[in-house]
Amino acid sequence: MISYEPLWETMRKQGVTTYALIKRHDIPVSTIHSLKHNRNITMLTLEKLCVALNCTADRIVKFERENDDNK
Repeated sequence: MISYEPLWETMRKQGVTTYALIKRHDIPVSTIHSLKHNRNITMLTLEKLCVALNCTADRIVKFERENDDNK
């Protein structure tokens, strides 16, 4: 499962708001909505976020293993 928990923590630490991502870095509102709901984003969007926040992808997204009782 995808989690953008690292993104929100990175933004908080840097004092960056979603408004700033939208207005200063041209991240669409629909993308912010996807991020808030842990939906998929493109690699281009991930790159834009990394540039905007001057960080690497691990500060934006993490992948969590879903619990699977069959394994």
